Amino acid sequence: MTTSTLFTRSPWTGQADTAELDQWTAVATRVAGQLEGGALERDRTSALPHEPLDLLREAGLINLLIPSAFGGEGAHWETAFRAVRIIARVDASIGQLLGYHYLNQACVTFYGPDESRQAAWYTASAANQWVWSDSFNPVSPDLSIVWDDGTGTGTGTPGYRLNGLKRFATGAAVADKIIAGGIAEGGEFDGELVVFAVDGNRAGVEHQDDWDHLGYRASASGSVRYNNVLITADDVIGVDHEEPFSSIVTPGVQLLFGNIYLAVAEGALAQARTLTLARPNAWFLSTAERYADDPIVHRTVGELVARTRAVEALADALGRQFDTAIARGGATTAADRAELEIAIAGLKIVSTEVGLEVSSRVYEVTGASSTKSSIGLDVFWRNIRTHSLHDPVDYKKIEVGAHYLTGAVQPVSLYT
Repeated sequence: MTTSTLFTRSPWTGQADTAELDQWTAVATRVAGQLEGGALERDRTSALPHEPLDLLREAGLINLLIPSAFGGEGAHWETAFRAVRIIARVDASIGQLLGYHYLNQACVTFYGPDESRQAAWYTASAANQWVWSDSFNPVSPDLSIVWDDGTGTGTGTPGYRLNGLKRFATGAAVADKIIAGGIAEGGEFDGELVVFAVDGNRAGVEHQDDWDHLGYRASASGSVRYNNVLITADDVIGVDHEEPFSSIVTPGVQLLFGNIYLAVAEGALAQARTLTLARPNAWFLSTAERYADDPIVHRTVGELVARTRAVEALADALGRQFDTAIARGGATTAADRAELEIAIAGLKIVSTEVGLEVSSRVYEVTGASSTKSSIGLDVFWRNIRTHSLHDPVDYKKIEVGAHYLTGAVQPVSLYT
């Protein structure tokens, strides 16, 4: 394996124009319409989402962020986050798979060794419409990545041997490429944090199918076990040198979560509107003839809609800010990275709280009949309640508050 100088140019420049946003908003809306009818069944069966991913491929959404020079659609991150949000309104599991795909695919840029290798990865991904996932969960034990010259295993093929278990590997069971990494032992990358992309069905890659949680049931979030998996030079993306630019991937993940939680609120409101308009009569003490005309219902809905729209405005602004930040490439400074991190942490706070509130309080206007399992209104709350616990929002509040008062910035991690 050979090491190249890390490139410093980002393949994403400028901002999305109205035509781009309108085009892909329409595409994502159409796909969301196709996904909506099967969302509840996917939740109930925890089925691996192969068909939804095929819909995303057919619509061009899988290649959305790959530059056109490499065969992709050449869109911007603001557009991608908006597309994710539209999909997540009807199915948060599929929305997150798409968002993770974008961020893991972009590891080719964040950790990529040089522009020629970057071009090769993106060109192959676009041509094959690869779906990207990862098994980088920081709370799981580190993976073992040990150099083997080929004689120890008797294969004659030199490379690293990957072993270990990673939990919560969302999308890995249906992905073409899984981003993973760890500290290499021996070989060219000895002692370095090497990042690579392994085929999802390579020999020794075992998908445990052990996801059994309250929500996100269609997200293919089970564990991945690696048993002596061969990692060759062709699999290596690069080395994590802890540069500010490469670590922008984490604020990107947090921005994805903020958009997902917002989408949960928007989806819950949309279904609640339909259910409320269909309710006959009104409460016996009300002066209105229908629940939909009751001022108390109006007050509740108005409060929830206003808060949701405020979060939407913040998310849209941060989508554009992310495009500005990522365009800096290797010129990104620690201060640039910190500014982005704190801004997105603010979104994470309000989107979590609004998403939880809206998905719970919509029952106040939809009534007891909406608690039927066949209606599925509970999916929204179950999804956000499940996901938001993996990254406690109280620590985001501390992060934002400390920075506002003292200028303190949390150490860079896979959560900050």
